[in-house]
Amino acid sequence: MTAPDTVARRPRLVVVGNGMAGARTVEEIIDRVGPDRYDITMFGAEPYGNYNRILLSNVLAGAEEEDGIFLNSLAWYQEHGVTLRAGVEVTRIDRFARVVQAADGTTTPYDKLVIATGSVPFVPPIDGAHHPRRGFHQGVFTFRTLDDTRAMIRYARDHERAVVIGGGLLGLEAARGLQQYGVSVTLLHAAGHLMNAQLDATGGDILRRSVERLGIDVVTQARSERILGRDTVEGVRLADGRVVAADMVVIAAGIRPNTTLAQVSGLPVERAIVVDDQLRVLDEPDIYAVGECVQHRGQTYGLVAPLWEQAKVLAGHLTGTDPTAAYHGSRAATKLKVAGVDVAAMGVTAPERDDDEFVVFAEPRRGVYKSVVVRDDRLIGATLVGDVSKVGFLMQAFDRGSPLPQERVRLLFDLGGPPAEVSAAELADDAQVCNCNGVSKGALVATVAGGVRTVAGVMDATRAGKGCGSCRSLVGQIVEWAAGGEVAADPSADWYVPGVPLDKPTLIAEIRARGLRSVSAVFDALADGREDARSKMGLVSLLRMMWGDEYVDERGARFINDRVHANIQRDGTFSVVPQMKGGCTTSEQLRRIADVADKYRVPLVKLTGGQRIDLLGIRKEDLPKVWADLDMPSGYAYGKSFRTVKTCVGSDFCRFGMGDSTALGIAIEERFQGLEAPGKMKLAVTGCPRNCAEAYVKDLGVVAIDGGRWEIYVGGAAGAHVRKGDLLATVDTPDEVMTLTGRFLQYYRENANWLERSYAFVPRIGIDRLRELIVDDADGLGAGLDERMAASVAGYRDPWRERDDQATPGQFRTALPLVQLPAVPIRTEPASNGERP
Repeated sequence: MTAPDTVARRPRLVVVGNGMAGARTVEEIIDRVGPDRYDITMFGAEPYGNYNRILLSNVLAGAEEEDGIFLNSLAWYQEHGVTLRAGVEVTRIDRFARVVQAADGTTTPYDKLVIATGSVPFVPPIDGAHHPRRGFHQGVFTFRTLDDTRAMIRYARDHERAVVIGGGLLGLEAARGLQQYGVSVTLLHAAGHLMNAQLDATGGDILRRSVERLGIDVVTQARSERILGRDTVEGVRLADGRVVAADMVVIAAGIRPNTTLAQVSGLPVERAIVVDDQLRVLDEPDIYAVGECVQHRGQTYGLVAPLWEQAKVLAGHLTGTDPTAAYHGSRAATKLKVAGVDVAAMGVTAPERDDDEFVVFAEPRRGVYKSVVVRDDRLIGATLVGDVSKVGFLMQAFDRGSPLPQERVRLLFDLGGPPAEVSAAELADDAQVCNCNGVSKGALVATVAGGVRTVAGVMDATRAGKGCGSCRSLVGQIVEWAAGGEVAADPSADWYVPGVPLDKPTLIAEIRARGLRSVSAVFDALADGREDARSKMGLVSLLRMMWGDEYVDERGARFINDRVHANIQRDGTFSVVPQMKGGCTTSEQLRRIADVADKYRVPLVKLTGGQRIDLLGIRKEDLPKVWADLDMPSGYAYGKSFRTVKTCVGSDFCRFGMGDSTALGIAIEERFQGLEAPGKMKLAVTGCPRNCAEAYVKDLGVVAIDGGRWEIYVGGAAGAHVRKGDLLATVDTPDEVMTLTGRFLQYYRENANWLERSYAFVPRIGIDRLRELIVDDADGLGAGLDERMAASVAGYRDPWRERDDQATPGQFRTALPLVQLPAVPIRTEPASNGERP
């Protein structure tokens, strides 16, 4: 009798954990043997597909949309025959019955089991942070998951001062990200210097200076003892008694391996789940573990690169494609951006033996620190902060034991001759280019060979450069090399804002044709409904320029400065700069300013480089009252707009004056005050070529010359960039100055890229072409420019009038500090300074 045919049951592979390590392991298995070798079930505690946790800091900072960080969508699991139990937590492993038990009461059998539970945030014992039954205080957050990030963003939008506890990578990224919501940030770190796990004290101190220059207050040797406030957070008290004011707290003090499931299931756990060289849990022939929850040869790993290496070994072992695969540990090396600062670290940070060689270079003013440690002619450690130009060469030497130059200083600098950098051609195919996403040179080359010919396209296909961004230059070099120099232009380079795939002329045409009068309407119509935080400010400016009073204002699209019409300072207070047309004022205005300074105890009254007076240290809730008491219009010293017209005393008083620069400057400021623009517009009118008002280095400058004539210069700058403006025209009358000024400003508003200042715009268009368009009206644009400028001028409204009719409820609600901070000493002799940024 013949037995009936039966279909062999596929072995059941269960993966507990849908994070980067677990999902990468499944990807590696499918890449090797396809989706049919195993019947795969994955459990994920979060109700999503697999996403890149490293990019959460980009989401927080508004540099990346949520959908841009997902590595595998929910559809990917279906397409590859993977059963995903998203949002279902496994609570126990029954090793004898060979099943896993889930929180929803289900059991799932396995033949092979992979534990990839990752890590959990480390929360130091801080009173008031967490209640055993109620959970975290409503104003306290950890920073580990997408839901954490969403909660932080929602909370930060309505709060003013944040404390971040933890000065490692995650804490620094959280601090920098929160700043994007107008939040004043103080970072508390228990150790003596930042990133103490990766940097030595000197490197950490130099990093601290760079971070503080970003406006983040840093306090080291700060052990947080208690979070103050019952219903709302009011501050953090330190062990030494100091109190730091705050209305939200982010705890980013590191991570710990998530071993709870292994422990309750009786698996061997020390610092983490103990595994052998095949990532097999000790004494368990069919249970494996991978990622941050693993302890291998006494070591645990929190970087991405070791996770990728472990996933490859485990996949080779489980599929039988590489039965000899073994994991021998990873050499810790990383290159990333920390709060905008380039940092690279590998190996040890300081010499450990008497014969170790130690070469150090430090330039604190530039935020640069470099050190290398050499032992027996091999590089065993390197630290780079601020300047990572040698990181490619150093990583090759560290990973592969490459020969080192006898002059060890050449490890840090190129001293004559060609650079010692590793070229794209010299890199090995398996050399990891992107640590954040585990992308090798070979993967980039294969993508180019597959037909992708733009750098952005290769980055989208491989995710290289989509993490911290520090590898983008190298990615570009490899793509160019792999394409034989024939790299296609990236169309996104011409988009006006990153979230809408249109250049500015096309975007304006579509907005007009479709009648799109709000930011959300633009996203719905032109970006498939995908909102992009990075694009909102640019779109607000563009729509307000185009529609004037018809623009539909959505306050959530505005930055804090534009919501309250003042410039936020590092301590959470605001700067108030009233308008002084042409730099002129009256004794009555000065008395009101003095009265306001006394009444509101203004810490600092300062003269600006734009010939105005700046009142610094105004509380948010006092802004409407300050404006009312001043009874002066806004000086717009906070937005991307027309700022001010600087003037000299001109012909009325100066013996050298050739024209009435003061009157013309006031007339220009009265006409164009507050106009929205892609960038700041600073102007000046000077009464003679002696240039006392610095007209040659303004966005637009007017200079009186002999014969009552006027020269108009455009595209000047005297800040971080210094450029003398180009001569646009020489005219006979102030009326001609007004006309050409209006035309240039309107043409700049309509054609400059977002955040492109005139000093870049003018050379890009070319001064000869600008003369043709604006002075000669060669293309017949003049009448239209005049008409649209006139409409914008007619729509001017002083934003400080919102003191009488607030735009939104709570626009100027009470703000922190709730705990008294040390007062800035009142200074009685204000000195000239540049206009507030």
